[in-house]
Amino acid sequence: MADFLAPYAWFVSMMRTAFLGIAALGAVLCAAAWAVRERRVSPFSRLARLVRRWVDPMLAPVERLVLRAGGRPASTPAWAFLMLVVACLLTVTALDMLGGVLLQLAWALQAPARIPVLALSWAFAFLRVALIVHVVASWLPVSPWSRWIRWSLASTEWMLRPLRAIIPSLGPLDITPVVAYFALVLVQGALHIP
Repeated sequence: MADFLAPYAWFVSMMRTAFLGIAALGAVLCAAAWAVRERRVSPFSRLARLVRRWVDPMLAPVERLVLRAGGRPASTPAWAFLMLVVACLLTVTALDMLGGVLLQLAWALQAPARIPVLALSWAFAFLRVALIVHVVASWLPVSPWSRWIRWSLASTEWMLRPLRAIIPSLGPLDITPVVAYFALVLVQGALHIP
C-alpha cells in the first residue's frame, strides 16, 4: 500500500538533509554577523566587509522586525537563526503531515466503506487542532476576531459554551477547552475511529 509513497519518503528525507545544511550555513552566517555587530571582529577586516556586503542585506527584514519590537540590532542574527530553524522545522512537519494524509487516503480508497471513517477521523483531528489554537490564542495579545484565530473560535465555541455552563472556572483559568479536548479523544476512542 505504501509502495507508491516511497519516492515521496525519499523526497522528504532529502529535504531534511537540505534543511540541516541550510541551518548549518545559517548558523555560520549568523555567528559571523553577530561577531561583526558585537565588535568581536575588527570592523575593517575582510570578514566584516563580506558580512556587511552579503549577510546584512539578508538580515535587513529581520532587523526591522527586531527594531519595531524594541530589540537591539545586535540581536538580529540570533533572531534570524531562530526564525530559520523554526521555518525549517515547520516545513518538514508539514511534509510529514502531507505524507500521512496521502497514506490515509490510500488506505481509505482501497475500500470505499472506509471513506466515512476517514472523514470522521479528520473532523476529530480538526477540532483538536482548533481547540489548541483557541487556547494558545487566549494566552497571546491577539484579537479573537483576527482572521488567523476566528476560525478556531467558530469551530469550538459550540462545544465550549455548554461546558462553561456546567464546569465552573478556576479563578482566571478556564478549563473547559481541556475537558472538551479529552471528551473528543474519548468519543473518538469509543467510536473506534483511528
